Amino acid sequence: MNPADSREVPPSAGNPGPPLSEGSPSPSNWREAILSLIASRVALIQLEFKDAAADGVRRFIRVIAVVGCVLFSWALLLAGGIAAISHATGWPWYWIAMAAAAAHLQAAVIFAQSAKTQGRPSFPVTRSEFQKDREWLENFQKTQKFND
Repeated sequence: MNPADSREVPPSAGNPGPPLSEGSPSPSNWREAILSLIASRVALIQLEFKDAAADGVRRFIRVIAVVGCVLFSWALLLAGGIAAISHATGWPWYWIAMAAAAAHLQAAVIFAQSAKTQGRPSFPVTRSEFQKDREWLENFQKTQKFND
């Protein structure tokens, strides 16, 4: 036998189940086949989940870096804008800073109130499918009782 033929083929490469070694027989019944298929799919999901989690962590770090840069830039723009307005108008910088703080506080209150409003329900399609599943199970149980 060629050594290249005995290597394991991952489930994603067209093999419906976990790789079988040379010494292990094929599943003897459908239950073993189903369990073998489920085990291979769970292993595949675990591998892909680890990759997705690593990608998620990298994205989260990038988002945190972007938020930090934006906040730092906003603070510098605000300080420079206050100084520019103070210089152009001749008003004391602290009154302009107080006006900017009041404007930011008013914007924060508006955003906080808009966040309190109820949005649409989460997962509407999934909830609908679960409801259909419940109805199907109830009908299935009724027909089973009726047939017995």
